[in-house]
Amino acid sequence: MATAIQGSTQAGTQIEGIAKARYTRVSPQKARLVIDLIRGRRAEEALHTLQFTKKRVAKEIEKTLRSAIANAERKAEDSGESLDVDQLFVTRCYVNEGPRWKRMRPAPMGRGFRYQKRTSHIVVEVAEHHRAAADRVAAAAAEAQASKGVKGAVRKARKALEQQRGKQQPKKKTGK
Repeated sequence: MATAIQGSTQAGTQIEGIAKARYTRVSPQKARLVIDLIRGRRAEEALHTLQFTKKRVAKEIEKTLRSAIANAERKAEDSGESLDVDQLFVTRCYVNEGPRWKRMRPAPMGRGFRYQKRTSHIVVEVAEHHRAAADRVAAAAAEAQASKGVKGAVRKARKALEQQRGKQQPKKKTGK
């Protein structure tokens, strides 16, 4: 069962996305081996690493990483900001131990041996690189400054067009 959560806090102006896969049926020790491969890498590079990793848990982690990337995109879209997915990095990723499923296996002489099926909670967070975030904010500010004058110019042009149309067309007379 996978749960996706959108990161609600912004560190300065960084956009981040968080995804959790809970109750994944794999032991945390085995999942940590794969998680350690992607920690601190670019999101695209981490996806490529997971695609070619020959571990069963790699598919679950890849799915969680894709969900975190989609959450970051959605968060940027909702806030009206642009996001370059190529600038996303895996900032934090870790595996916690989930509940253990206790099971019994038949044993000799009518006894039963207990064994445990381990589960894990996988958490992956992606965020923009701080330089990319600064560039994005600067570009948005420059665009806002540039469009400020354009809006005024458009308004003036529309007013001038309306005045010209008003002078060219005489008023219609209504006959009663």
